[in-house]
Amino acid sequence: MTSAEPQPDGPLSPVSASASRSASAQSSGASPRPSTIQDVAREAGVSRAAVSKVIRNAYGVSDKMRAQVEEAIERLGYRPRVAARAMRGASFTLGFEIPQVGNDFLTMIVDGATEALAETPYQMIIAPLGRDQKSDVAINSLADRQVDGIVAISPRVDPAWLERIAERTPVVMIGRHDRSDRYDTITGDDRSGAEQVMSHLVEQGHRRITHLTIHPSRPEPPWAGQAGDEPHVVRTAVYRDRMQALGLEPSVIHTLFDGSEAHATTRKLLDSPEPPTAIFAGNDTLAIGVLSAIAEAGLDERDVSVVGYDDIPIARHPLVSLTSVDQSGVLMGREAARLLLERLEGRTEAVQLQIAATLRERRSSAPPRC
Repeated sequence: MTSAEPQPDGPLSPVSASASRSASAQSSGASPRPSTIQDVAREAGVSRAAVSKVIRNAYGVSDKMRAQVEEAIERLGYRPRVAARAMRGASFTLGFEIPQVGNDFLTMIVDGATEALAETPYQMIIAPLGRDQKSDVAINSLADRQVDGIVAISPRVDPAWLERIAERTPVVMIGRHDRSDRYDTITGDDRSGAEQVMSHLVEQGHRRITHLTIHPSRPEPPWAGQAGDEPHVVRTAVYRDRMQALGLEPSVIHTLFDGSEAHATTRKLLDSPEPPTAIFAGNDTLAIGVLSAIAEAGLDERDVSVVGYDDIPIARHPLVSLTSVDQSGVLMGREAARLLLERLEGRTEAVQLQIAATLRERRSSAPPRC
């Protein structure tokens, strides 16, 4: 919160301070200067960030605060200057919202974007989420810093809200299968990737196949059916369909993002009366945790095959040799940066890109022993 400026005769209230400046300008014959966002904040008795959120129709604004700010805007005749958006280009910053740190696939995306921006004047600001933090918090934070463009990686936010952000700041969304006229999207072909995994395992003779995927971050929002599905939702749906088509009972287990819980969950699965002969992991980070648990139990790929998703660098290491779906993370990052630069150069029509998914077969998957 900003404090009121000290005055010779003592502090004035926000309203009287504004009135005093206006009266002073009129008495001197000078034209009153245009109101600024700081004037609105002072008039409403809130912070500049709060005014910015009201103007952008951001999350986390109470009805009372919105009313205060809108009334102050009306009283002062405040209008955001059209030139202000153009002036932001001088900052030459692009914001990247990522769901978590420590995920090598997200690192591949950032690396690709870094490559694409290497010969440009633009720098990146990374905004990772905390475990219990909502995606809109990170996106709002980037917008408040007036970045020139935003890449949001599979955020769980209302697409209508995201479109309002995109009206003011170019947005590229990676991972969620949305279609929008205002922001660009890049996705992997999640349906094809999951189909390839299931075909591979079924053709090897597996029938007890478990799908280990990330736990939903929160209950399904009311707009979920209006937006394109998230990658893990698509992959899980394909897994269920293929299992049911074979007359088999699907086994979907949710876990956290990191591999430690995947490891613990796999140990429990191995101790069950009928352990799976194959585990389809929702990403390679989970798959590494699964492989660790299998090795600790003295088992190998003939006992439990493992297939991951993303084809991160460690998957290709000879000592790991993880079968995984390659969806070209570095290419995704390069394309995201390219699309933002195109927007900044004046493109207005939306672009939807889909990156091919290719199964890379390695040693971690094999026909079952029995």
